[in-house]
Amino acid sequence: MTPTLVLGIGNLLMGDEGVGVHALKAFAREAWPGNVTLLDGGTGGFHLLEYLSDYPRIVMIDATMDGAPAGTVSVLRPRYASDFPRALTAHDIGLRDLIESAALLGPLPDITLVTVSIEEIRSMVTDLSVPVAAAIPAVRERVAQAVQQA
Repeated sequence: MTPTLVLGIGNLLMGDEGVGVHALKAFAREAWPGNVTLLDGGTGGFHLLEYLSDYPRIVMIDATMDGAPAGTVSVLRPRYASDFPRALTAHDIGLRDLIESAALLGPLPDITLVTVSIEEIRSMVTDLSVPVAAAIPAVRERVAQAVQQA
């Protein structure tokens, strides 16, 4: 089975923006196949570059402000850095920045991106809104499907 990294991205201090990390923490209480590694990627800084070269398959979980109702779960198979959502806050290194940097260093792994739509960023709030929290089981289902396809 292909080694697969499940990477939760987000800032826990910014409400719904931290959904990727919240999801990962929920997943950590469950059993996953031996080829799956769960990683709290925090705010997605350049320290994650090594993981993009260490794993041939990565499933990323992140928030997006795409105009869809809060809690909408989407799955993307991005091929280029431009396919990733932009950083939600100006001071963060977003997934797009991370992927652009990784592409300069070598071939990208096979990536599945699971996004959860959010409506606002709330500073210094550690809990998720009701619709985003309710989306965690759907995120779990999409991640499990992506892992099985590896």
